[in-house]
Amino acid sequence: MTKLSLKITVFFLLTTLLLAACSGAAKQAAEGEPTALPPVVSGGEIIVDGRLVPKDSVDLSFNTSGEVAEVLVEEGDLVKAGDVIARLGNREPLESAVANSNLELLSAQQELLSAEQAKQALYDNLPQAQTDTLQALNTAREDFKDAERKVAGLRKEYSQADLNEAKATLILAEDKLEKAQKDYKEYENAQEKNVIRAAMLNKLAQAQRDYDNALRRYNNLLGGSTEFYRNQTQTEYEIAKARLAQAEKDYAELQDGPDPDELSLVEKKIATAQGRITAADASVKSAEAALNDLDLLATIDGTITKLDLIPGQRVSPGVTVVQLADFSQWFVETDNLTEIEVVDITTDQSASIIPDAIPDLTLSGVVDSISNTFEEKRGDITYTARIKLNESDPRLRWGMTTVVNFEK
Repeated sequence: MTKLSLKITVFFLLTTLLLAACSGAAKQAAEGEPTALPPVVSGGEIIVDGRLVPKDSVDLSFNTSGEVAEVLVEEGDLVKAGDVIARLGNREPLESAVANSNLELLSAQQELLSAEQAKQALYDNLPQAQTDTLQALNTAREDFKDAERKVAGLRKEYSQADLNEAKATLILAEDKLEKAQKDYKEYENAQEKNVIRAAMLNKLAQAQRDYDNALRRYNNLLGGSTEFYRNQTQTEYEIAKARLAQAEKDYAELQDGPDPDELSLVEKKIATAQGRITAADASVKSAEAALNDLDLLATIDGTITKLDLIPGQRVSPGVTVVQLADFSQWFVETDNLTEIEVVDITTDQSASIIPDAIPDLTLSGVVDSISNTFEEKRGDITYTARIKLNESDPRLRWGMTTVVNFEK
């Protein structure tokens, strides 16, 4: 029985009952009996056509062209979301591209790690570097003072008297030093806290300084008369002055942090490595996406309902080759609820469904959803409703037409 014939049958049954009631009432009126009309009983239903659909369905296609290498399923097979349905060939170049991109990414990550460690080392080593620059500064200052004294001691001409005086002072200082060494030697093995030993050691140190100064002055006077010595002394002074300036600069820079030049260099290396990582990561994703496009994956759990694939077949991107449906739950969709009818329908409202192909089967269900948009069909404004079945039957098939009775 078709939906149209069922509707016509229901209409004629109601009409016949109404005419029979009217006829009985007329007969009673003619016989002089009370003319009480029976109530008109309405079925209290909205009856529309519908179509049986699964819970979900998808059409699958490859994202790229190629030749089918293998088909891993058959029609009717159950699959899970993420399962590989079929694969295209020519995978080796793309697999190589993925491997090379991952290698470049690893290299860039190692470069970044090395640069970051170098930067951290600058801060970790800062206290020692500050100590070293301070020692270098003190040494440069002493060297500069010595150079200054030598330059200050330069004269254009030296008299023999000056040289004799310097020689005599040196001889006296040497004699004083020898006596101090002899005096100290007697107490050399005494305890360090011995007062006499300490006094002798102090006398020896002073004698050594006097001798060194006398020797330096004598040598300056002795060699100062030559042009070579003058030039050499001036050159040593300029070198000592430049070294002192550099030592002061290095020390000052390290007081606020690591060496600016070294820090700038390592930060540039970090930026370069980060750029390499960004480019390599994009390359990896691109290569993996191209490789993944060779696999056709199930996007939902369900049954393979259509399979248009065989090994060796050439496929094009976007062309449907597999249909997948989830039959774990049946629904009925109807798209001809008029604007007059839809206002009496709500979600969770009960309904009964009769498949046209199985008229003796009545299934219960509830309204799952009602569309917010409309369509215009033959001058009527219509809406689509989706009814979830509470029960199933092994004879049900996708696409079967049904009659849906909405209970008011």
